[in-house]
Amino acid sequence: MLNILIDWCISALIILVVAYILPGVGVASFFVALVLALVLGLINALVKPVFVVLTLPLTVLSLGLFIFVINALLIMLAAAIVPGFHVSGFWWALLFSLILSIANAFVKNRKIN
Repeated sequence: MLNILIDWCISALIILVVAYILPGVGVASFFVALVLALVLGLINALVKPVFVVLTLPLTVLSLGLFIFVINALLIMLAAAIVPGFHVSGFWWALLFSLILSIANAFVKNRKIN
C-alpha cells in the first residue's frame, strides 16, 4: 500500500515538473497534480483499453503511431474532468503525454534497479 502512495506522489511531482516546463500546460497546485495522477490512472485503466480495441485497425495501419493520438485525447479528457489542469490544444496534450510517459518509464526503471 505504501508503494502505491509513493508512486502516486512521484507521478504527481512529474506532472508538476512537466507542466512547469511546457508553456501550453498548466497545473494549479500539487493537490491538482495528485488528482490528475489519479484520474489519469483511472482513465488509462478503464477507458484506454476500449479506445485501443476500437481503433485497432487504424493503429495497425499507422504502425502503432495512433496510440500517441489516443494518449493525447485522453490527456484532453483529463483536462476536461480535473479543474485546475488545462491544456492549450492537441499538440500540447501530445507533447505532455510523450514527456510524461518517458519520465514515468525512467523513474519506474530506476526504481527497479
